[in-house]
Amino acid sequence: VQPVESGGGLVQAGGSLRLSCAASGHTFSRYSIGWLRQAPGKEREFVAGTNWSGARTYYGDSVKGRFTISRDNVKITVYLQMNSLKPEDTAVYYCAADPNLQLGVSDWDYWGQGTQVTVAS
Repeated sequence: VQPVESGGGLVQAGGSLRLSCAASGHTFSRYSIGWLRQAPGKEREFVAGTNWSGARTYYGDSVKGRFTISRDNVKITVYLQMNSLKPEDTAVYYCAADPNLQLGVSDWDYWGQGTQVTVAS
């Protein structure tokens, strides 16, 4: 399982972006998927996670009510819809996969290369 992120970019504060995480292999649909981010000079932070079916979702406190994680197991893709973006959301966003849903930042088995999100004030 090798996650690949896309959809990052530059957006104005208050705007929206949707990140996508795709992976090869039919087993991807059986993995829990998480989005994590790391801003310059800061520790990596858990953003959102979903179990294999999408029935369970979890969010970091800083993004609750603004970000939504969802998955399409037919398309083998997980999305992170980010609304009401703030400059402090600026970071490299990583997609990670694990057989079990993790709520931390270091227990995920597979990581993507990351995609940059920059929110201008």
